[in-house]
Amino acid sequence: MNGIVAGVGEALAVLPPPMRDPVLFAVPFFLLLLILEWTAARKLEHLEQDRPAAGSYARRDAWASISMGLVSVATTAGWKFVALLGYAALYAYVAPWQLPATAWYTWVIALVGVDLLFYAYHRIAHRVRIIWATHQAHHSSEYFNFATALRQKWNNSGEILMWVPLPLLGVPPWMVFASFSVNLVYQFWVHTERIDKLWAPVEFVFNTPSHHRVHHGMDPEYLDKNYGGILIIWDRLFGSYQDELFRPHYGLTTPVNTFNIWTLQTREYVAIGRDVARARRWRDRLGFVFGPPGWAPRQAAAPVPPRNLRLWKPSSTVTSTPR
Repeated sequence: MNGIVAGVGEALAVLPPPMRDPVLFAVPFFLLLLILEWTAARKLEHLEQDRPAAGSYARRDAWASISMGLVSVATTAGWKFVALLGYAALYAYVAPWQLPATAWYTWVIALVGVDLLFYAYHRIAHRVRIIWATHQAHHSSEYFNFATALRQKWNNSGEILMWVPLPLLGVPPWMVFASFSVNLVYQFWVHTERIDKLWAPVEFVFNTPSHHRVHHGMDPEYLDKNYGGILIIWDRLFGSYQDELFRPHYGLTTPVNTFNIWTLQTREYVAIGRDVARARRWRDRLGFVFGPPGWAPRQAAAPVPPRNLRLWKPSSTVTSTPR
């Protein structure tokens, strides 16, 4: 473990300080918490007939999550490099002012702005199928533990576009990236069943394990709820909040039945392509791409057979024309 930490430190040392990603610094802590939770799960695990025990791990599922997280570190770095070029141009040539990186209020704008924009992106990702295709991999596990937190998407293009308002407001691009990394690191600890509900004021303001368990639930009461990253107040303000009423059933409404990380990342794109190819109308093709997950064209009603007017006679008790 010490060798891994030293290697990460040496790699970060070649980067300018503003570009040193806090997520990389947090990796050793991620691993430590994951190991502690896994150990607790082994000690406390009990069998349930219908679904995984609370907080339990499955080896293949956990390795799939960890593997997707490792690949995500590389793909996210690539997307951030692309975004850096665009953000720098917006910050230097379009923004009406440049906020000072040393001012406390710039950090408040960056952190709160990223969290609000994350909420907006997250909600869109659950309601627009082409964006859901990137996000569904994170929800594909039927387990809920710290390994699930590492089950990240590889396509960050949607989030990159969602952050554009911040450099336009004069937030330095590196602060945008740092703030999102802080947001991502915070969300790691909410992926656990080992922490019950917290003190009521904390539950009211912040995203907690209880809130995020609801978000990962596939139960009808829990679908498309609790999108917040650090703050849960966005859900309370915009009508997407749901309290935890019972232990959720985790995963997608249609089980994926695979641990192949490539399939987990691409399966929904393949399904969209298949649906678009078989559609006959352009509005149906657009619906399959930009409609909500599960969208399908409305089926035309079956034609009503005509009445046999020669045999039909109105009842003497009927005074109005029948429909």
